[in-house]
Amino acid sequence: MYRLGVDLGGTKIEAILLDESFEVIQRKRIPTPQENYQKILDSMTSLVLDLSENVSDYSLGVCAPGAISKQTGLIKNSNTRCLTGKPLKEDLQSKIGKKVSMENDANCFTLAEATLGAAADFDLVFGVVIGTGVGGGIVIDKKLYSGRTNIAGEWGHHTLHRNGNSCYCGKSGCVETYISGPSLEIQWTRLTGKSQSVPDILANLDDEIGKKWKNDLTENFGCGLANVIDILDPDAIVLGGGLSNIDFLYTDGKESIHNKVFSDLADTPILKNKLGDSAGVFGACML
Repeated sequence: MYRLGVDLGGTKIEAILLDESFEVIQRKRIPTPQENYQKILDSMTSLVLDLSENVSDYSLGVCAPGAISKQTGLIKNSNTRCLTGKPLKEDLQSKIGKKVSMENDANCFTLAEATLGAAADFDLVFGVVIGTGVGGGIVIDKKLYSGRTNIAGEWGHHTLHRNGNSCYCGKSGCVETYISGPSLEIQWTRLTGKSQSVPDILANLDDEIGKKWKNDLTENFGCGLANVIDILDPDAIVLGGGLSNIDFLYTDGKESIHNKVFSDLADTPILKNKLGDSAGVFGACML
């Protein structure tokens, strides 16, 4: 049976069709209609119908930002705000006339990297997505573990600093408010008075202010993932998202993690992803 996956991202929607050996038959990317639920739904439907036109039997998986509430079936906690409170899975099934499997972007990323990517040789994998937000997923023996209420792996909303930065989720001190891209840019502006993107900031870390910014990121990254290791003790952690391209997360960041783990043997591999920004769509196919 063929596998068709759709990845709904903030800037692009990607669809891919795989054969039984996971070889790519077709793939297509289009821009995401910004903050318009109906246009997003229509665009996803069009992609599915286009790629499946000459295929008789296929499974359909969707990678979407946010989680699906087990209680209501509605999207919650999505950084694509127009999706929140919408029955995306049900609406897509109605338009296509086919069952849809749907998971959030971090879960799909982890499933792809644990199956086909950097962590394929490990049994218990924790996937980390650090970009506009901070998310995570858990895969055990190549199977996604979502938890009782679909929130397994959501380390981005663990409390890192009590009474700390305010988070859109309504709490304070969440990991996401310290190490996501926007949060890091806000921190840089507080320190320097300048508004710069993370790539530009990374080119200016030689002075004392730059060293403080880097040290704060390293410490918060290390503390957050050391807590994950203390609870889950995964065989490997694989990093994804735009900030996974920061080289020192695999050196200084890894050392910071290992220094904080509650164990006399702290050697959890911290891996860079292999599938890049296509991990989500491959993970959707794996669903």
